Amino acid sequence: MAAVAMAMAASRTLFLSHPNPSRTFLLSTSTSSKTFFLARASSASTASPSLEPTPPPSPSLKSKHVVEILQERGLVESITSENLKSCTNLKAYCGFDPTAESLHLGNLIGLVVLSWFKRCGHVAVALVGGATGRVGDPSGKSAERPELDAETLEKNCASINTLVKSILARNEVQSVEPGFGRDSVLILDNYDWWKNVTLLDFLRDVGRFARVGTMMAKESVKKRLTSEDGMSYTEFTYQLLQGYDFLYLFQNMGVNVQIGGSDQWGNITAGTELIRKILQAEGAYGLTFPLLLKSDGTKFGKSEGGAIWLNPSMLSPYKFYQYFFSVPDVDVIRFLKILTFLSIEEIDALEQDMKKPGYIPNTVQKILAEEVTRFVHGEEGLMEALNATEALRPGAETELDAKTIEGIAKDVPSCTLAYDKVLNCTLIDLAVLTGLMASKSAVRRLLKQGGLYLNNVRIDAEEKTIEASDIIDGKVLLLSAGKKNKIVIRIE
Repeated sequence: MAAVAMAMAASRTLFLSHPNPSRTFLLSTSTSSKTFFLARASSASTASPSLEPTPPPSPSLKSKHVVEILQERGLVESITSENLKSCTNLKAYCGFDPTAESLHLGNLIGLVVLSWFKRCGHVAVALVGGATGRVGDPSGKSAERPELDAETLEKNCASINTLVKSILARNEVQSVEPGFGRDSVLILDNYDWWKNVTLLDFLRDVGRFARVGTMMAKESVKKRLTSEDGMSYTEFTYQLLQGYDFLYLFQNMGVNVQIGGSDQWGNITAGTELIRKILQAEGAYGLTFPLLLKSDGTKFGKSEGGAIWLNPSMLSPYKFYQYFFSVPDVDVIRFLKILTFLSIEEIDALEQDMKKPGYIPNTVQKILAEEVTRFVHGEEGLMEALNATEALRPGAETELDAKTIEGIAKDVPSCTLAYDKVLNCTLIDLAVLTGLMASKSAVRRLLKQGGLYLNNVRIDAEEKTIEASDIIDGKVLLLSAGKKNKIVIRIE
């Protein structure tokens, strides 16, 4: 045993145990050779570094299993075993590949489901794909993802890490893993365990347990093989990389559930298969949730301006809020169940309200927008969105200030004009000068229709000129043509 201890110390080797004591593996990350291997070891006496047992769930959610809650909300597409519904002390993880600086709306369900696990007293783990992001997941893609350089990947990983932590940590946690604070989140990067792996080690220790027939039968592979561009070997191996992530987390940290979108089913089952074959262990489960789709079957999460990002530096809380506020009636109840934490009883009551005479349109959309914006951007982000919404509403009585107007300038067209060019300029001329309207005659018609607003105040007089008192804090003007066409004018 002394010789073994010395060898372990010399090579920074971590001894890992797993549920089957007859098969314990030795993970070596020698700094000299930077090699990785799994080798059988005869001893099972070394304690596992797995996380401690999870505390019991809060009393308010104890009556229902997390899978039952997810199912009644339409958040379960498939599970690998019905046994999951009777399991306690779950540790669930969801992976996020760093293909951009921010996660987008398509990733939101994963964060919501992780939050449900936390709310039910289980442990949630977010895995950033610093390694798998170098390959690119072929699931749901018609062509190979563009390759990102190492610097971009590191930047994306750091940004996603911060984003996920801010979203999950600010939302209420019923109980979390001992060793992590009440509002902390366990976030890992799979590059930490992949960076020293060689191809030969991977083929020997993982590849030999995979069967090509099974890999080719995965839906993501079959679709790509019949496409014009086919599939590269690199993409073909992705399912094994993600599968080994699950094995590593199961072995090292007791993570026993992997969640993902329905297009991840093949990658998730690749993990459960590796755990069963390599570790000869049971108790690893997969759960998939539906992709975020509109009622017509198209993806929900795309706008005319591109993806709906979760990072406020890439999409303002105001625009995020407005996207959900514009959800059609046919989708709003389903999205309340999927994307919010309102009780089913509350949502059912809102659905009944929508059918009653006198229902005010978009009332339920407003609740959806507020709940989702609060989850992603917090109370501060929600207030920013609500203030901007009010500021941009023609006829609003809210007193505007330069800070509020500047805050919405990134969300609407804007221009900069000299002070002396704006002062005493007629409103008709200013509307054309800024490009808000195409011609003076168009401005006059809008005036007669009551659709021209200056700083949210309707203007009826054609002879109206800009006075010093109109320029908010001596810095900005807000000019509106109807409810949607607006322009912020910065004054120099």
